[in-house]
Amino acid sequence: MTSLRVFVGPDAEPEIVDAVRAGGGTPADGAGAADAIVWLGAPDALVPLLHDGVRWVQLPNAGVERWLEGGLIGGASGDAAGGAVAGGGAERVWTSAAGAYADTVAEHTLALVLAGLRRLPECARAQAWDRSLEGRSLRGATVAIVGAGAIGRALIGLLAPFGARVIAVTLRGAPVPGAAETLPAARLAEVWPRADVVVLAAPATDATRHVVDTAVLRALPSHAWIVNVGRGALVDTDALVQALAAGEIAGAALDVTEPEPLPSDHPLWREPRALITPHVANPDAAIHTALAAFVADNVARRREGRELRGVIDVARGY
Repeated sequence: MTSLRVFVGPDAEPEIVDAVRAGGGTPADGAGAADAIVWLGAPDALVPLLHDGVRWVQLPNAGVERWLEGGLIGGASGDAAGGAVAGGGAERVWTSAAGAYADTVAEHTLALVLAGLRRLPECARAQAWDRSLEGRSLRGATVAIVGAGAIGRALIGLLAPFGARVIAVTLRGAPVPGAAETLPAARLAEVWPRADVVVLAAPATDATRHVVDTAVLRALPSHAWIVNVGRGALVDTDALVQALAAGEIAGAALDVTEPEPLPSDHPLWREPRALITPHVANPDAAIHTALAAFVADNVARRREGRELRGVIDVARGY
């Protein structure tokens, strides 16, 4: 078991500093004396703090596209997950908080699914006793989860009491516990016509950009709902607006959008079949508690020489 000096920055958030101690690490007063950094700020501000002695960086987000886009990981600096640090020859590992927020995001996802199927937004907007706004039941429905990682698996547990049939879609199609069926991403075309609800929980990568486009929206049943809690770029927004206006699908519930924030004059705000929440599936009140538990676990793993959670694969983009 090795000692580990960890700098928490840019501000020494007490809950995260306590998590470092809980994992057996020693909080460092500055990055210069640190073996590892838990970074809670912007990518640009981290760059000057990196030195050859920093072998591990823990990021606060589950999604890491902004870190990859800036070239901080796998860019000109020479850093990469499991790669060499420029000028140092030492191994620096970067970890995201993937999975840390799965339970709270899954809870919000279930709320969006139920609100959509039961047409709650339309009922609220109608302000009239209109029984034609009757919705559909989740019981017996087929729910396709595209990107069945930690969030998807947590959602499967929440869906179980409703008797929904889950099709899980993962990169390679390895069986997902609780899913009636698991398919690889290469077979997504088989999923769309069968889905009553499509939940998007995949990371934003070149491969997943606009995975839901005009062709997919036309392949879905007319009663289907799209629920996006992954990243806005997973959906072609213009195509979605057109599909909703034409009644090609029943609706869309979005916690993430492209663009984000969604401009106040965007047509999605006026679309009665759209339910939008402003990227609040993971409430601020829950973030530090969940991240603290994640950090404590990873600090302990690092000290004990075990595999870290959330190691970023630059080639995959997450």
